Amino acid sequence: MIEKMQGSRMDEQRCSFPPPLKTEEDYIPYPSVHEVLGREGPFPLILLPQFGGYWIEGTNHEITSIPETEPLQSPTTKVKLECNPTARIYRKHFLGKEHFNYYSLDTALGHLVFSLKYDVIGDQEHLRLLLRTKCRTYHDVIPISCLTEFPNVVQMAKLVCEDVNVDRFYPVLYPKASRLIVTFDEHVISNNFKFGVIYQKLGQTSEEELFSTNEESPAFVEFLEFLGQKVKLQDFKGFRGGLDVTHGQTGTESVYCNFRNKEIMFHVSTKLPYTEGDTQQDENTPFVPDMIASNFLHAYVVVQAEAGGPDCPLYKVSVTARDDVPFFGPPLPDPAVFRKGPEFQEFLLTKLINAEYACYKAEKFAKLEERTRAALLETLYEELHIHHTLVPPRLRGARCGAEISQCVQSHRQRDVRCDGMSPGLGVLSPGF
Repeated sequence: MIEKMQGSRMDEQRCSFPPPLKTEEDYIPYPSVHEVLGREGPFPLILLPQFGGYWIEGTNHEITSIPETEPLQSPTTKVKLECNPTARIYRKHFLGKEHFNYYSLDTALGHLVFSLKYDVIGDQEHLRLLLRTKCRTYHDVIPISCLTEFPNVVQMAKLVCEDVNVDRFYPVLYPKASRLIVTFDEHVISNNFKFGVIYQKLGQTSEEELFSTNEESPAFVEFLEFLGQKVKLQDFKGFRGGLDVTHGQTGTESVYCNFRNKEIMFHVSTKLPYTEGDTQQDENTPFVPDMIASNFLHAYVVVQAEAGGPDCPLYKVSVTARDDVPFFGPPLPDPAVFRKGPEFQEFLLTKLINAEYACYKAEKFAKLEERTRAALLETLYEELHIHHTLVPPRLRGARCGAEISQCVQSHRQRDVRCDGMSPGLGVLSPGF
């Protein structure tokens, strides 16, 4: 009996172990580029590495006889630059308007900087709340009518992030604080970009072959002229993207573009032997993402020229990125074929910029960004705290929810006084 009980107890304690992690030997590999080239063409623009790790967008390039006037790009495609959605909120809704800034230190969340503002949207009163932590920025707009009682500052912070656990927030009493805050918020926005352009000839399948090429085919020259303007690097005054503009050690010329107030410098493999970046193909040889050994290259846009008429070449496009890079727009049309023209240039440059922003979300870059953000937020916190301590103690009384409530009441009174104005004067609403 005892043995039976012990046996059943042992059975209860047994558990199944998860299967062992798969190694490369456990996967059925994709065909190698040499295997594919041994078959009959045409070949895909991109070939996945044998053991994967990348996703592909734009695999259909089949085009039938299309009239010259018919657009190849989908008319529903929206060409939009993607960026951090909270980066410009402070500039748009707070900067130059009446609002309150606070700071505090949370044992778990770390340094906190909190901005809040009374807003009227339509006919309804709202609180606009913006909370910065070391991991992210929280933003919300709360209708005042939804609140049972007017919250204090700590309660307001909990409305946007329930993990906030502080006793109080300290008011920011520094006249130049808004400039410091907007600089922190917008540190993730870049107006300067550098992208690599690699020329891949027919049959080239290794990094050494790619970077040893210095001649340029007519189709590649035409593509570079389409991409931007050729500039002399000597004494170049725009964004140089790390290229040498003094001693000529990185070549004598490059390709530069100003797009939507953003400066782009291209590192062209035929002009700069050892560079890195996206890819352009001249012949139908598949590009394999791991062909170039790099821990930092995460996304590639592959472009292949196709004859589309004497004055209007066509370009096939495919995109590939590492698995931890999220999808980025604008989406490629189906088929992923474009006519040369300003629409394709706008699409391609937008795709490149969005690719860079998406790569920042990959694990390797996300950790770097997290450390950078935490360090910048700590610096902002310390700057605000130093100026807070310079203010005489009698003037440091923290603004609480009651004071903000008084601010709301004062706005309501001003709105009432405006009711008697003519429609023409009514647009001159009280300035914040």
